[in-house]
Amino acid sequence: MFDKIIKYSIEHKLVIGVLTLALIIWGAISVVRLPVDATPDITNNQVQIITQAPTLGAQEIEQFITTPIELAMANIPDVIEKRSISRSGISVITIVFKDDADIYWARQQISQQLKEAESQIPQGLGEPTLAPISTGLGEIYHYVIHTKEGYEGKYTSTDLRTIQDWIVKRQLAGTEGLAEVSGWGGYVKQYEIALDNDKLASMNVSIAEIYEALEKNNENTGGSYIEQGSNYNFIRGIGLVKTLSDIERIVIKNTNGTPILIKDVSEVRFGTATRYGAVTRNGEGEVVAGITLMLKGENFSKVIANVKERMEQIQKSLPEGVVIEPFIDRTELVDRAIGTVEKNLLEGGLIVIFVLVLLLGNFRAGLIVASVIPLSMLFAVSLMNIFGVSGNLMSLGAIDFGLIVDGAVIIVEAIVHRITGNSLLFKDKPLLTQAEMNKEVYGAASKIRNTAMFGEIIILIVYLPILSLVGIEGKMFKPMAQTVSFAILGAFILSLTYVPMMSALFLSRKTFHKENFSDRIINVLKRWYRPVLDFSLRWKKIVILSMVALFVFSLSVFNRLGGEFIPTLEEGDLTVEISMVQGTSLTQVIETFGMAEKILKDKFPEVKQAVTRIGSAEIPTDPMPIERGDMMLSMKPKEDWTTAHSREEMMEAMEEALEAIPGIRVELTQPMQMRFNELITGIRQDVAIKIYGEDLEVLTSHAGKLAGLIKNVKGVSEPFVEKVTGLPQIQVQYNRDRIAVYGLSISDVNTVLRTAFAGNVAGVVFEGDKRFDMVVRLKSDLRNDLSNLENLFVTLPSGNHIPLNQLAEISYKTAPAQISHEDGQRRIYVGFNVRGRDVESTVEEIHKILDEKLKLPAGYYYTYGGQFQNLKEAKDRLMIAVPAALLLIFVLLFFTFRNIKLALLIFTAIPLSAIGGIFALWLRGMPFSISAGVGFIALFGVAVLNGIVLIGQFKQLKEEGVEDIYQRVRIGTDIRLRPVIMTALVASLGFLPMALSTSAGSEVQKPLATVVIGGLITATLLTLLVLPSLYIIFDSKINLKHRKMKTGKSTVLPIVILLITISLFSAENVNAQSKLKSLQECIDMALTENLQILSADLGIKQAKALQGTAFNPEKTGVEFAQDPIMPGLIDRKIGITQTFEFPTVYTSQSKMLKQETILAEKSKNITQNEIVREVSETYYDMLHALQTVNLLQQQDSIYADFLHKATARYNTGESSQLEKMNAESKYQENRLQLNQAISNLANRQLEMQKLLNTGESILPQERDLQKIPDIVSLDIESVTTNPLIGHYDQQLNVNIAQVNVEKNKLLPDIFGGYYFTDSKTPSFQVGISVPLFFGAQRSKIKAANIRSMQISTEKQQAMQSLQNIYALQYNEYLKAKESLTYYETTGVTQANDMVRVANASYQIGEIGYMEYIQNMQTAINIKLQYADAMNRFNQTIILLNYLKGNK
Repeated sequence: MFDKIIKYSIEHKLVIGVLTLALIIWGAISVVRLPVDATPDITNNQVQIITQAPTLGAQEIEQFITTPIELAMANIPDVIEKRSISRSGISVITIVFKDDADIYWARQQISQQLKEAESQIPQGLGEPTLAPISTGLGEIYHYVIHTKEGYEGKYTSTDLRTIQDWIVKRQLAGTEGLAEVSGWGGYVKQYEIALDNDKLASMNVSIAEIYEALEKNNENTGGSYIEQGSNYNFIRGIGLVKTLSDIERIVIKNTNGTPILIKDVSEVRFGTATRYGAVTRNGEGEVVAGITLMLKGENFSKVIANVKERMEQIQKSLPEGVVIEPFIDRTELVDRAIGTVEKNLLEGGLIVIFVLVLLLGNFRAGLIVASVIPLSMLFAVSLMNIFGVSGNLMSLGAIDFGLIVDGAVIIVEAIVHRITGNSLLFKDKPLLTQAEMNKEVYGAASKIRNTAMFGEIIILIVYLPILSLVGIEGKMFKPMAQTVSFAILGAFILSLTYVPMMSALFLSRKTFHKENFSDRIINVLKRWYRPVLDFSLRWKKIVILSMVALFVFSLSVFNRLGGEFIPTLEEGDLTVEISMVQGTSLTQVIETFGMAEKILKDKFPEVKQAVTRIGSAEIPTDPMPIERGDMMLSMKPKEDWTTAHSREEMMEAMEEALEAIPGIRVELTQPMQMRFNELITGIRQDVAIKIYGEDLEVLTSHAGKLAGLIKNVKGVSEPFVEKVTGLPQIQVQYNRDRIAVYGLSISDVNTVLRTAFAGNVAGVVFEGDKRFDMVVRLKSDLRNDLSNLENLFVTLPSGNHIPLNQLAEISYKTAPAQISHEDGQRRIYVGFNVRGRDVESTVEEIHKILDEKLKLPAGYYYTYGGQFQNLKEAKDRLMIAVPAALLLIFVLLFFTFRNIKLALLIFTAIPLSAIGGIFALWLRGMPFSISAGVGFIALFGVAVLNGIVLIGQFKQLKEEGVEDIYQRVRIGTDIRLRPVIMTALVASLGFLPMALSTSAGSEVQKPLATVVIGGLITATLLTLLVLPSLYIIFDSKINLKHRKMKTGKSTVLPIVILLITISLFSAENVNAQSKLKSLQECIDMALTENLQILSADLGIKQAKALQGTAFNPEKTGVEFAQDPIMPGLIDRKIGITQTFEFPTVYTSQSKMLKQETILAEKSKNITQNEIVREVSETYYDMLHALQTVNLLQQQDSIYADFLHKATARYNTGESSQLEKMNAESKYQENRLQLNQAISNLANRQLEMQKLLNTGESILPQERDLQKIPDIVSLDIESVTTNPLIGHYDQQLNVNIAQVNVEKNKLLPDIFGGYYFTDSKTPSFQVGISVPLFFGAQRSKIKAANIRSMQISTEKQQAMQSLQNIYALQYNEYLKAKESLTYYETTGVTQANDMVRVANASYQIGEIGYMEYIQNMQTAINIKLQYADAMNRFNQTIILLNYLKGNK
């Protein structure tokens, strides 16, 4: 097929040219549309539930809101983590789902469960809402709203916040791609009714009356309409308040005909809501900020363009003197990162082109290969658009053009060599015609295409394990693997179409070749290389042992490298996490943080702007306490820095500068880094040590000890201990007795307290389309200190008033500040960032210290989180991915050479390359990271290519008759020195700009590029020296293996023929002697002849026989007595006595035995159900085995013919022994499968014989595997018809009958006797036996009743078990049905078409015999898989029918 593509491309150059132009146009469009970002979005799949309850403390938030919601979310599927924060006034619960869970489905699941949780939350405390659908990369544009110079007095913070909420936010809300716009800082405007406590008391007005008055005097209404002639007029009642004056004139009540107005007891004014956050800027005071949150999955470049366009429009609509100024615009980071990518790709491409032209020695050939680079990139970008891969540092930054053009290099080099290097072929033709050129290009390209294809396939294969990575490293590196795969696929297609066409069209048709600069370079390298090679061949064992020692030493170096998760991306901007003592007022915090801004702005000219976000935002996805803030530092480009030259130095300098401010604690990081850490792990620092337990005081105490133990560890920044206790609080402890005396309730007093200080909303006031809360609270000067609280009047039912301190004890106390949960358990953490050291070694040192010195109480324990946990999990996954990549490489090598020793020989390139990768990291002072791990995976794939080239050449020389192994090695290395050097150089130098780059984002790429370059250097050098030595040492063993294969060739064919004859005879003999039966016939026979059924029938007969034991009176007594009446006179007596139990005992025993007979019948039903299942399963297994035998017999005839023709071709010298060995291998493999299938059929027959209890061999009546009718539904209640349930019901009936028997035995026994005496006068005796001691019998009754309960429980357990099994099996049925449907609708049709087309194509000569065999094998394999799918489907239905009792 590939040959035809190459031929078509050469003969139809215009078509390929047009398609190439189409690719350029498609690629250009895709480049414009490609989503662009700085890095892949590594945020996990999460949903946040936010509940604001301003009147509750942290403990109440946990009890009333957080815990009920967490319990409601307990059973949501696909959840991997739940964590929460409960703080005064707010609860934030984060639920992390598996990455493959759809976010909208996840939110729907949570919304449904929230309805259940809301019923558990007391009315009016808070309403849970879901956070916007955004991620760690969602905060794309931060801006501040402030006044221009000269307008500072015109606009207050309240005005600016109103502008943000009602102008900026509303206009931004409709922007495509935005999830939400969150406001921060300033004051939210309110209409405030500020009550005077003394006036309320003097006028005998209660707060409840004020609420009632406000609610009743603030509404509009409609009064239908009035018709007036031909017109109508609507009626509208206007009662909404519009101004402060309207509120003042609202009547509360009338006292003695005098109205009391709102203004009589309060001051009506503009007020502000209680705030929990603020924003300051450049040390100049407060401003208002906004954050735009991008919708998850949107195209950043489009969304940011939309936002900026909308911002320009909004700016025009703002009042005069007000401006919007961005302080974090991620466009700058993205531009820097993409600039790094473009620079690296451009430089790498130019280096590759230069090396190609230099070493190929042909300028035109170099340009043709170089042109593949942009074309394959356009192809890759187009597929990135289709598969939703964004352009970023990882997807585009790790592309090595040397890898991409490898296939094109091989083809073009072969074409050039064929035309200019074969003087004998063209000795009389100095210039080829176009037709001859076409022919030679086709000949060279088609001959070398397998080698080119193998090089690209092996690189593709090593990237497959990277696609299996999950978690953060999966999100980070999957785009890289996808993009490289797309680019290599594009290069592969181009090497079959575009490259041959361009070579035929543009390469020189001259057949002579003059020595050029490239040849002179290679000749110099050969002169240097030959003596070194001779030395290594002379001292083979020493060279090999030295390599082994070097590898062992490199492993010890690797263990000392240390480790980190992913190198920190240089974002450009910085963040100062700044905090003060817990309980510090917001006013003091604003003043202090403003001082910090001013210091940084004055001392560091690199800071363009400093904006501090204090406390919580309007949408508190990151709820901070009032005393904490994030100072965002917008920095100038790094090349303009003068104070420091690196990010670490700048951070240290800033920390030193801020030490001048007492009472603050600072930690410097970067905005996106902090946000990612927080969203992914719930913790901002790089590493966190989490302590779990119940008591907050104990947690705080041990967290403090832990921080003290680790603070002096090298690399650990100042540890941050999560503040969970110590929050200053004024507690009002109610005296319930006094409240009861005055006829009040807790609710009444709480309402007064809440209204007085927090304020309660009594309605809204509209200003046009703006709406503001109308809030009732005490005057500000009446809520400033403790005395105001103590003297707060509470209205009694009598109308009198009493101060609050008469009803409660008011005092200062400390309370929990924050309660954090992780998977429902309380925890505290100690977090720190790591500087100047790798994370892994830092945590290992800490671990030793904590194991030795930190002792926790029983039930308390600690774990690690943050980057270290990510690194640990990623390393575990790499321990699977790297061996998988190595295994794939080895398998590919084995299938290429069909020789384990040759495959192992080439495989030695991997440890050789690892040596260089490890030493390169060590020399550059880089720890091992996931970036480096991915670099090793890519390196291993490239490293084996040189070994393949070299060993392949040795093998070819041997086949050409070069028997002297040393001569073979010298000639082979001489021929292949150029391609080996060229492959290594283009691959390694393509990564050089990445390894040396210092621009934005290069931190993530450097370890990867360093590993590949270092590894390829050592792999190339050692491959050229060590591999020849290894080849010579192992050659004798390789030859021995070949000799053994050759000596056995004369016996192979007779043995194969004998096996075929025996197997076919066995199969025919089985068919001839077997009796054909349908499934129903087999079932009917099994239900009469099966030994288990016969045993069950005997059990029923035994139970029926026992029914005759129901009437079982005691034995009849016969007695003789003589009694002396008087001296000499004796009275003789003969009598008969009999005792009977009470008659109802015999009746109840008869009923019980009948119930036991029914129980035996129920047991038989269970056996019958099982027999039906086993017979059905075995019957369809036999059908499946027959189908498999038939298909393998078809394949057997194909391979037999293949073997015959391969043998003939080998004997005539038309093919190598490899083809014949391949034919023998496939034939014997198929024979083995056929014999196993026949054996499997025989085993199924034996099973059927056992089930039917017959000596006859049974075969299914049908010849093809049949599909059982599909009438299955997910009705788990249908398992009630299973005989097992009926058996439990009957057990209960038997036990009830047993209870009746035992109860009747409490009744008296009856006895009587008849006597004959000498007096000839008969006598009789009648009596009863009364059970006076009936304790034992009562115990038997009690035990029997307990047994009834036990049976009911067992029945319920069996029912649940059957329902669960049915549900699980139904899922298996759906999977089997889906698979079967595919084969029925597509797979089998394709297989039949494949057979038909292969037969037709082979007959007319379009395909060779090898391709024909491959197509037939593929078709039969599809049919085998179809048979497997149908058998799985049938088995699931059989089991479902069995669970339903085969009803």
